[in-house]
Amino acid sequence: MRLSLVMLFILLSQMELAEVWAGQHSDSWYGVQSRRREELTPGDGAGRSSTDHSRISRAVLGGGVTINTLPDNMTRVVEDSGRYYTWQRFGPEDRRTRDLWVDMSDVRHGQVRVHGILSNSYKQAVRVALSFDFPFYGHYMRQITIATGGFIFTGDVTHRMLTTTQYIAPLMANFDPSHSKESTVQYLDNGEVFVVQWERVRLAGKESEGAFTFQAALSKTGTITFSYRDIPLPLDVIGSAEHPVKAGLSDAFLVTSPSSESEAAAQQTIYEYHRVEIDTTKISSYSAVEFTPLPTCLLHSSCELCLSSNQTSGCSWCNVLQRCSDGMDRHRQEWLDYACSDESKDATCDDYLREDSSTGSPEAGDTTSLTPLQKGCENDDETKRHILKTGSDVKTDSSSATKGWSDIGVVAGIAAALVLLLGLILVALYIHCSPTATSSLYLIQRRRSYWPSLKFHKQQPAYTEVEGEGHDKHSIVEAGPC
Repeated sequence: MRLSLVMLFILLSQMELAEVWAGQHSDSWYGVQSRRREELTPGDGAGRSSTDHSRISRAVLGGGVTINTLPDNMTRVVEDSGRYYTWQRFGPEDRRTRDLWVDMSDVRHGQVRVHGILSNSYKQAVRVALSFDFPFYGHYMRQITIATGGFIFTGDVTHRMLTTTQYIAPLMANFDPSHSKESTVQYLDNGEVFVVQWERVRLAGKESEGAFTFQAALSKTGTITFSYRDIPLPLDVIGSAEHPVKAGLSDAFLVTSPSSESEAAAQQTIYEYHRVEIDTTKISSYSAVEFTPLPTCLLHSSCELCLSSNQTSGCSWCNVLQRCSDGMDRHRQEWLDYACSDESKDATCDDYLREDSSTGSPEAGDTTSLTPLQKGCENDDETKRHILKTGSDVKTDSSSATKGWSDIGVVAGIAAALVLLLGLILVALYIHCSPTATSSLYLIQRRRSYWPSLKFHKQQPAYTEVEGEGHDKHSIVEAGPC
């Protein structure tokens, strides 16, 4: 019996090790560098088809983040349903294709920068700041992460699976810009549009197949454009064993599951709630795809617009957060913490007005502070200010009494310090005026014996590590620390 149990345990262990080995070899690991190169975060990703809804679970270094598709009990499909974007493809014969291509050599578009690190690296990603607020799935962002693999990561939490979700991917593949000096990753930002161009990049292991040139343009209005200049081979023949191959958009939200053991052990899960996938077989040289954003519930700033607007559907108003949402966006954690789904059931804007008038606003002296139902809530700045202000306005009799005793203690402490200081001054004056007195000599001798003198050491200047300049390709202005 014992032998059977041992054999069963060994068999299960081998199966688990094989599973882990297969998972590691199917992922795409990325090194992510911060803008000032303060840390180096390795990353990985897993490619999957649009019909693969299996759970992806991979722990992040130093954290507990997993990535899932939406479970079946959530009424939202992952594939695109035309809810967030509409798009149109243009072929080589369309004039719109030429209009959408941004000529990086034309100085009228703005200053072009070749990123030295990305242009000389393989499977690397670097965070870059935008000069404008870019709306993505209704959320405004000021930082993105450019990867050598032909995509832009848009997530706030940098994890190891950058290629899985939260991306803008004109052509995600196993590109290696470090193979040739002709390969560059360059970008420009003129305040109206941010353009990233992967120029003459080659596939790792298939360098002889030819060089790819394509770009992604992010407009201040939220419009996204994928433009392709050189696609030397059909994309359906590119293998995805070493790196996912896909084109499109994706977004997700992060939810923190409460832990009874400790805060550090709380599990964070990233759920992909929407994805737009472009058929890669239709991507060819001199083609383009243009995405136009549709209005989302987050657009509405009042209860009336949220519940009555004909531009959106399925929106609910959360009065405690003063936010309009369908519950499927990056603020999902707050939506759950404040039970917004339960609050908005069968509620009207008139109900909220009557509730506000009967309870009064926190600024008017309401002593009830807003408290989330769960821990781990990530509040936005406005809600934080609202809660903190409400909490500071709460005053009770016991707190007033405690404050009175603390004031007395402070006054007594200050008085004692002044008395001690006065005594030290008198002693110093006595020693100065009567240096030959017996008591003065005694005090001076005691000082020499027990009061060590202060010693000052010359300290070396401290320098923080900065990114060195990469190899200048094409004699274009080199990017500094991103």
